[in-house]
Formats: sequence, C-alpha cells, structure tokens
Amino acid sequence: MNSLKPVSLSLFLLALVSAVNMVLASDPDILSDFVAPFNTTLDGKFFAYTGMRGVLSKFPQNFTLTKATMNEFPALNGQSVSYAVLQYPAGDLNPPHTHPRAAELLFLVYGSLEVGFVDTKNVLYTQKLQVGDMFIFPKGLVHYQSNPTKEPAVAISSFGSANAGTVSVPLAVFSTGIDDGILAKAFKTDAYTIQKIKSGFGKP
Repeated sequence: MNSLKPVSLSLFLLALVSAVNMVLASDPDILSDFVAPFNTTLDGKFFAYTGMRGVLSKFPQNFTLTKATMNEFPALNGQSVSYAVLQYPAGDLNPPHTHPRAAELLFLVYGSLEVGFVDTKNVLYTQKLQVGDMFIFPKGLVHYQSNPTKEPAVAISSFGSANAGTVSVPLAVFSTGIDDGILAKAFKTDAYTIQKIKSGFGKP
C-alpha cells in the first residue's frame, strides 16, 4: 500500500482547520499581527510552509512524525498553533511522552489506533479510534498512540502552541544519565536490569 487514496480531501482539510478551535494555547500574546525574523522578506511565501509535500505519498517503515512548529515554520511564532503528521506502520507505536507546553488534538485520517493518557491521579484513559475520530491529550500528561493492526495508520495532530515540546518518557528515564541505583530503587528492581534496559537506548 503506497498511497493515501482512501483518505478523502474533506477529512484532510478538516484536520488542517481543527487547530482553529483549540483554546488551550499557552504561548504569550504578541503585540503585533505576526512575528518575523529580522531582515526577512515579507511576502506570501513567508506565511506558507511546503515541508509537508509528499509526506502522505507513501508509508514509512518505522513510526514517523513530521512537524510544522515555529522551528520549521517561523511564521507560526506568536500564533499559538503547530501541527504534526504521524505515520504508524502496522504494529508500531508512538511511545509514552508528554508535551509540556500544549494540549494535543489528534485526528485519525487513515487506519485505526489505540490511544491513551494518564492523569495526575494515575488514572489511565484509553480509546480505540477509527477514521474520522478525534482525541484530546490534555496538556502535560503522559500519553501514547499504538497501531496494533496489520494495516498502517495516519493521524494529524494540532497543538495549542507554536512549540509544544516533546519529552519522551523512555528516553528521559533511561538515556539521560540518571544513576542506575536511583532507577533501580524507583522501579523496585536491581541495577543489572536497569543497565540491560539502558543498553537498548541511545543518547537523546
């Protein structure tokens, strides 16, 4: 399967305008219409982003996230919005992570997903999504998406920040140099087990 022909244009457009309704923006208000880098030529090209061209033309072999934040698309600076296209091969997942500066509104445009998040009371909320479904991941909470099926899946996420940030839970815990003894006590295991887990991760 090499294309997204089954995905209708109307569903894709709905995903692209979904951020308009997000009211959870955490970016500071700006005192101008927009923010442009110094010595930037201002014309229509500044407000257009072409980095998503071809993203939906084929399915990758591994989970792939293609972002449009203020880092990739400077015109988003001060606009309290950003996007990401998430592509999940069969059986793959987006591991537990958080976005410290924004909520995430996910719209499934192809395939199916199992998603979930954990609140501050350690309650897990899960849901199975089908094409056309949306799911909100509240700001700052640990969440994940999984594709347990034999078919690929594609989702588009909008964020209430031009730079929502991402903290990967596995990488933050096991690849940042936290002492083995501390992790062993935290996970109620031994240092050898922690070292075995760490060996599967590179540096972030």
